[in-house]
Amino acid sequence: MTCQSLVLTRKMNVLFVRSFTILVLIWIVMKPEVCFSSVLSSLKALHLQGYITFENNEFASRDFGNQIHSHPLAVVHPKSVTDISEIVTHIWQMGPASELTVAARGHGHSLQGQAQVHGGVVINMESLPQDQEMQVYYRGVQFPYVDVSAGELWINILHETLKYGLAPKSWTDYLHLTVGGTLSNAGISGQAFRHGPQISNVRQLEVVTGKGEVLICSQEQNADLFHAVLGGLGQFGIITRARISLERAPKMVKWIRVLYSDFSTFARDQERLISALKTFDYIEGLVIKNKTGLLNNWRTSFDPQDPVQASHFVSDGRTFYCLELTKNLYPEKFDTVNQEIEDLLSQLSYIPSTLFMSEVPYIDFLDRVHASELILRSKGLWDLPHPWLNLLVPKSKIQHFANEVFGNILSDTNNGPVLVYPIHKSKVDNRTSFVCPDEDIIYLVAFLSHANPSSNGTDSLQHVLTQNKRILDFCEVSHLGVKQYLPHYTTQEQWRTHFGPKWEVFVQRKSVYDPLAMLAPGQNIFQKAVSVS
Repeated sequence: MTCQSLVLTRKMNVLFVRSFTILVLIWIVMKPEVCFSSVLSSLKALHLQGYITFENNEFASRDFGNQIHSHPLAVVHPKSVTDISEIVTHIWQMGPASELTVAARGHGHSLQGQAQVHGGVVINMESLPQDQEMQVYYRGVQFPYVDVSAGELWINILHETLKYGLAPKSWTDYLHLTVGGTLSNAGISGQAFRHGPQISNVRQLEVVTGKGEVLICSQEQNADLFHAVLGGLGQFGIITRARISLERAPKMVKWIRVLYSDFSTFARDQERLISALKTFDYIEGLVIKNKTGLLNNWRTSFDPQDPVQASHFVSDGRTFYCLELTKNLYPEKFDTVNQEIEDLLSQLSYIPSTLFMSEVPYIDFLDRVHASELILRSKGLWDLPHPWLNLLVPKSKIQHFANEVFGNILSDTNNGPVLVYPIHKSKVDNRTSFVCPDEDIIYLVAFLSHANPSSNGTDSLQHVLTQNKRILDFCEVSHLGVKQYLPHYTTQEQWRTHFGPKWEVFVQRKSVYDPLAMLAPGQNIFQKAVSVS
């Protein structure tokens, strides 16, 4: 080969290498676009009874917490469980080559983006009730129950079951939440001391797993999946239907409030009430700090037992603990219920001048928070950030917790209520995914703060977040054994610590029911393993 030929060959080789490199770079740049286009086409090609939207999905990137905003690629509006199964199966069959993940969204009351998914698919569960009716069963059954869609709101279930003189046994304080949402966490309120949380009052579930399977599960059938999804934070499947236990519902309740100035006395009385055979039907407590005109505010809904003494009561600049109680009123007990209430109250050590009572319809009591919601919405204050912090504190540590948190860290309760009340751990099935401290009595302590619009330039949200961090840091340094309820962590190591002895079972269940880690990525527990080809 001549020298000239060698030079020409080398030039051609260099040109080829450069051209090949450019082609590779173009492919690298274009491949995501090709994949994205392919994913869109495949989703659009699905034949659903419902429909998929790819635009105007901003609602799915917001939640009640109003701090995290992740935009989905698409939102599915299912009209049947088959729609949900088909979309999950489709993404499952894409395998690890696809980055798509799936989140089920109820009424949007997550706090930290748990029901959001960045660039993935959100399933709008509230589309389901239009196609699935509630069915109440009370004749010919030993215990009444209602079958409902997981996208149904608890308030709607209450309205329907009351037509039969029945109602679910256990509630949350706010009823405009979906069944699937609360059952994926726990669902705790003032009835939990007697009936346990809502997850303890479920008889059967229908679930779409992370592989698209539609399974019926209960204590007797597919029991491991049943226990996994209850309190499972959406990690093992999407709850699509639930069978909820019912009980006889009263038409009216006696609603009672009293105050304490000493936390230990307040806690002792609460523990006495939740452990008594004859007691109230609802028991909750609140911390009230630096509130002015407290009892005067109560007069709009309650009547003081001693108006003269109540008028002389001063709450300004002090810390009090409010015990809130109800007693169900049934016609056959009208003659004895007042004496029963008087006997129960006589065993308590509250401040006598702070006894207030009211008699209200059962539905008005259960839906009491909605009335406040309407007022806040009218003022444009409902959609503020809600940096809530919910904790489960063991009984043995609650006094230490109260001394530091209520005494020193908490400056006031003007940014939202602070709840504190005990429940029995025995009312929670340990086979579920729900995590709580390992003591017989545990306290729910809920800091339900909102970030007020600031008029003086201070950052209200940052103030609450800093306070929350101080509380969590104190719990950790003091080794209180506290667990988060509605938990939020950013690393898997934190989640491992949260679940403790349950972690290995949690991971094993994930590998069985959602092996690609497609479901509920907003919880930040597992990351979908994406293969690079």
